[in-house]
Amino acid sequence: MGLEEDHQGPTDALTGFSAGPRLWLRIGQSATLPAVREERRELDELERRVVARIAQREHDLVELLQTLIGFDTVTHSPGAPPRDEARLQRYLAERLAARGAEVTVEEPDVALIADHPLVPDEFSFAGRPQLVARFASVGGGRTLLLNGHVDVVDVHPRGEWSSDPFDAVVSDGAVWGRGACDMKGGVASMVMAAEVLAELGVRLTGDLLVNTVTEEESTGAGGLVSARTLRADAAIVPEPSSLDVAVACRGSLLVAITLEGRPGHAGTPPRHPDAGGAVSAIDKAAYLLEALRRLRDEWALRPRHLYLPAADCVTTRISGGEWIVSYPARCRLECHIEYLPSPGGGDPAPVVRREFEDWIARAAGADNWLRAHPPLVEWTQGCVPPAEISIEEPVVRTLIGVQRALRRPGRVGGFDNWHDGAWLILEGGIPTVAFGPRALSVAHTIDERVPIADLVGCAQGIAVTAMRFCGVR
Repeated sequence: MGLEEDHQGPTDALTGFSAGPRLWLRIGQSATLPAVREERRELDELERRVVARIAQREHDLVELLQTLIGFDTVTHSPGAPPRDEARLQRYLAERLAARGAEVTVEEPDVALIADHPLVPDEFSFAGRPQLVARFASVGGGRTLLLNGHVDVVDVHPRGEWSSDPFDAVVSDGAVWGRGACDMKGGVASMVMAAEVLAELGVRLTGDLLVNTVTEEESTGAGGLVSARTLRADAAIVPEPSSLDVAVACRGSLLVAITLEGRPGHAGTPPRHPDAGGAVSAIDKAAYLLEALRRLRDEWALRPRHLYLPAADCVTTRISGGEWIVSYPARCRLECHIEYLPSPGGGDPAPVVRREFEDWIARAAGADNWLRAHPPLVEWTQGCVPPAEISIEEPVVRTLIGVQRALRRPGRVGGFDNWHDGAWLILEGGIPTVAFGPRALSVAHTIDERVPIADLVGCAQGIAVTAMRFCGVR
């Protein structure tokens, strides 16, 4: 069948609101996505030189990524000391300054973001500076921001890696190591793009900003500072999009559910709870897990966003029990919810929270024990909003046109997870896309890797996009 036009728009926050006509996929349908009116033209002579030079510097690009992986920048956790974030930022600063950029590396004043509910109490950037490098223009053009995070997730279980996760290896046409994909590979590509433009003396008429931040994998505080302090006409975040142009990303909510049981000796014959018998909080958690499975099914059956998968809820941690021969008195479920942007603008998180709480309350109401001892639902810090931009934005049209000129698919899509580009869109008003090397499916995994061909292709795409978006004199 294809696409249906919904003039009223969906009424559900989890699949988005609509302020006007919008196209939505129905379950089981396939469709051709709306065509982007890209800027159609072949590569000119200077663009071909840039593309060729990046290809020639493939070895340098791989070495750059290996160096970045060698810095242990496992993300911030409360009370944890900094790792190698400052050393990595200084290394990039020296490289970019050597190519003529005006570079600042500093620990931002937390007062810039202290009003935001995402920022934990007593948060500090101490030992985790942020970098901004500006390649000044000859004037008259648009400013393009390249933003990437340098923090990575933990490597546990470290013993299951094929090699040291911080000692990157090259094998089977890919670079392997923690952060290779998410997203030091993208950072290496955007840095190489900027370096080659400077090396070849390309005179952009708009400024090119290179911005590397920390905290994306934890609080998002680094990207939030960038959104509130930097100004640009558009931004590219080279997250692992498989070289598709992602114009939307899902948001994330973190929630914990605590269930109460009644302790008792596990070796005694069972008695009914109404007669004072023990109640296992873990058993009640299992009951709620089935309710959460039904919720996921419900969300999956709703009208689909054009570029993003359905909203989802994944139970990521279970903890409960006090002693091996006692009925557990408490059990705690922790869940990660992915939800969709609202076409009408704003963050639909409050409606998502209400629906989730109502679902849990209805499930608990069907169980005698849980009806009398309702589960406690708590929303934790670390929740980040979804975002979306129009495919008519100049940065989208330019980047798609560049990909086509490079004889690549040039597809528009969505980024399944959240990334710092959402802050740039929502807090900074900067139209932002994700465009980076493969693939989100190997992010955060053991033996994380990124194809070398994608690193080169990403750098080429970013460099030519900068030339066309900013302008060349």
